Amino acid sequence: QVQLVESGGGLVQPGGSLRLSCAASGIIFSINGMGWYREAPGKQRELVATITRNGDTKYADSAKGRFTISRDNAKNTVYVQMNNLKPEDTAVYYCNADIATIATMGVFRGFWGQGTQVTISS
Repeated sequence: QVQLVESGGGLVQPGGSLRLSCAASGIIFSINGMGWYREAPGKQRELVATITRNGDTKYADSAKGRFTISRDNAKNTVYVQMNNLKPEDTAVYYCNADIATIATMGVFRGFWGQGTQVTISS
C-alpha cells in the first residue's frame, strides 16, 4: 500500500556528484523521519543521513561535509545530494521513511525502498 521509489543512482567518476531522490506514495497519513542508508557487498547496511519532519539532520562521519539530505514534505520526497564522491561510496543506497498509514492503524512504521545502485569508478 505504501511504496518508496528511489531514483538518481548510476555510475560516476571519483570527485563527481549525484543527487538521489526517494518519493513515497500510497495512502499515507503522515511521514515522520526519513533517511538514506547504504549497503556495500559483504557489509552491513549503514546509516548515511537522516532528516526529521522539521528538518533536523544527522550524518554518518563518512558523509559529513560531502552529502546533504533534504526533503519536500508536500511531495513526500527525500533527497540526498552527494558531492566529491569516492570509490568507497559505492553501494546500494536505500531510502527509509517512518510512515503512518491506514494499514499501520495510524502507527508509525519503518518502510524501505528497493534500493538504487551507486558506483564510483574511474
